[in-house]
Amino acid sequence: MSKTIKCGVVGAGVFGGYHAHQYVRLPGARLAAVFDPHIDRAEALAIPHGARAFSDLSAFLDAVDAVSITSPATTHADAAMAALAAGKATYVEKPLAVSLEDAEALVKRARIARLPLAVGHQERMVFKAMGLFEAPEKPLRLEAIRRGPYSPRNLDVSCVLDLMIHDIDLALALSGAEPVSVEADARTLHGPHADEVKAEAIFDDGLVAIFEASRIADSRERRMRIVFPSGEVDIDFLTRAFHNSTAFDLESNFNETPIGRDPLGAALSAFLAAARGEGGHLAAEPEEGARALDLALAVDQAAREG
Repeated sequence: MSKTIKCGVVGAGVFGGYHAHQYVRLPGARLAAVFDPHIDRAEALAIPHGARAFSDLSAFLDAVDAVSITSPATTHADAAMAALAAGKATYVEKPLAVSLEDAEALVKRARIARLPLAVGHQERMVFKAMGLFEAPEKPLRLEAIRRGPYSPRNLDVSCVLDLMIHDIDLALALSGAEPVSVEADARTLHGPHADEVKAEAIFDDGLVAIFEASRIADSRERRMRIVFPSGEVDIDFLTRAFHNSTAFDLESNFNETPIGRDPLGAALSAFLAAARGEGGHLAAEPEEGARALDLALAVDQAAREG
């Protein structure tokens, strides 16, 4: 019988709840602990599931085998480094860190310790379910829009690290090319970080990627248009539907597949398999998380200069 993994969640906010509920239901996992600096929040998430609540990170890490880090982005690097130093398999919601130096340090630490370090770019699971990663052509142009109404959550980073990084990661994963130039414009209404950004990145294989992200929009919109030599794929991430005019044999009913129905569950299942030493591929490896962060920070810099 496979070992049951004692799982812990760092951060008892919205995403902490998502991860906690997955660990309650996934085979071979048990939600053992929740950490939050505010013990009342940790208790509110942990106690209904029979888990322990902690406001001390070291004590929390002693109680678990694997950790999901769902706290604010500016805390990701420190929490992940502590988890890795304690010998725990670690899953970090995006972004992996907020500086490239911290991201590279995490990649190095995980490699030396031979521990799984997964990054929460679970939109990749949607592409996997569609079959887009097996497309026989490379994209020529990619246009991504990710907008939503204002929320006080995630204001510790820009909308680039909060929202756009999802589409940046998908572009990098789909193309495999390296960005050679970035231009961007931004608008800021709340706090010190950009709330709305439009960027253009050009890659060394000729791919042109247009990214738009906003957390001050009137309504939610999450779409992507990918132009290939043989046609286009237009995706609506909200309705979970797409139109395909290419010759690719994509899975039209991807939303009914196990991965398509539950991308987070699929990503965490792969993470737990790695934590048990069963091999396989993480949804996003730490090097891939660092690569997405690198381009996201370049967009942030271009937006400040623009």
